[in-house]
Amino acid sequence: MKILLMLLLLVPQFANAEKIYIKVGNASVKKSMFALPAFQFSGSTVSSPNYVRVGSELYKTLQNDLDTSYFFDFVDRKAFLEDPATTALRPKPSAPNGFLFSNWRSIGTEFLYRAAYNIKSNKIEVEAYLYHVPKGETLVARKYTGDVGSEDEIAHTMANDIIFRLTGRKGVFKTKLVFSSDRDAVCPKKTPNCTKWKEIYVSDYNVKNVTRITRQRTISISPAWAPDGKSILYTSYAYHPKTKRRNPDLFSYELDTKKSFLISWRKGVNSGAAFTPDGDNIFLTITKGGNADIYRTDKDGKKLRNITNGPLGALNVEPAISPDGKSIAFSSDRHGNPMIYVMDINGKNVKRITKAGKYNSTPSWSPDGENIVFAGFDNGHFDLFLVSKDGVNLKRLTKARKTNGKWANNEDPSFSPDGRHIVFVSDRSGKKQLYMISPDGKNERRLTFDNDNYFKPKWSYMME
Repeated sequence: MKILLMLLLLVPQFANAEKIYIKVGNASVKKSMFALPAFQFSGSTVSSPNYVRVGSELYKTLQNDLDTSYFFDFVDRKAFLEDPATTALRPKPSAPNGFLFSNWRSIGTEFLYRAAYNIKSNKIEVEAYLYHVPKGETLVARKYTGDVGSEDEIAHTMANDIIFRLTGRKGVFKTKLVFSSDRDAVCPKKTPNCTKWKEIYVSDYNVKNVTRITRQRTISISPAWAPDGKSILYTSYAYHPKTKRRNPDLFSYELDTKKSFLISWRKGVNSGAAFTPDGDNIFLTITKGGNADIYRTDKDGKKLRNITNGPLGALNVEPAISPDGKSIAFSSDRHGNPMIYVMDINGKNVKRITKAGKYNSTPSWSPDGENIVFAGFDNGHFDLFLVSKDGVNLKRLTKARKTNGKWANNEDPSFSPDGRHIVFVSDRSGKKQLYMISPDGKNERRLTFDNDNYFKPKWSYMME
């Protein structure tokens, strides 16, 4: 569903458009006070019986997006000095019954967002304004239109506009997650092991609007996005009639056509795949000849080239391609315990960048290519660690206990496309659930609240 939006030309647009109001590097030091009154309904309650639900969904999604950004603290509604339900969206004297900036300044508001919505012929129309209260400036004035049912997408678009206007950088609220899960593992009769089945799912960044994309009734794992967001790589234990066995083969799934295509079916493991930034090549781990090594193939899986070769039968797995497409981070046990290494895209100039712990795995690059987040096994459990691409400034990001007091595992990290969030898996609740944290180890947030298990989440590239 495409959200339509247009600028409102009745007020000065994007005043001081070149000015950045929130410097991203300083956001963790000082949060801005943001006032978000309830949205006004400007239509007929008789012809729009679901207007309360629509307004509530718009508001809750926008508030959650802004809260997830970690840029803001919200002004308590009890502190409001005027009733937003009875004042216009625009200030006096632009509107006769408009609000007064002085009422918002006196309670410490830095940014004020006023919005009203209407529903006509199953279409939602939202009119919204963002104000910089200290100087009485209008920063954003827009109308958004979408079908009833697209409330989340409309709100995500509104949040992205707010973040871009204040920081000069795009928001991540319309990006997606892909992951493996056992959430639909229901056993048919005479299939006792189907509780081990895992399928691939796509969702909004906050794990709402979850869509199942595979139905192979087996174990489907390790998904990865194409750079254009139109297809997904994943590994599935496919059944081979000739051998009457299942083999972990690599597939590509097209989101538009809803079709899967076989990419790599070599005997043994074909997994841990990742696209190059241009989308032309795929790197994956293949256990060809019994040894796990990294290979490169084209997106059709026809041209195969060996990138690593041991040494001495060493495992080389989980390739992660740097944002500039010039380097590969991967896990290898070539010097004993599995550690994180970086090499050129052609397999040359291998450099070990981690030396601590017993097992380091699942590297993920920050979007600027300067840091790598990974899961490290330390003192009997996995935690997330951040290290520079040169192997310095190692930092632990997570540390949590289960309800029984034992240390929880935190693993499978993936950076958001703006570099301000990391999605990961933790078993602290007893199940493998999805969480989010910022790269400084702060702002931890739980994303899923169910009794299912989630595996290997990957954040999409920036999508509009």
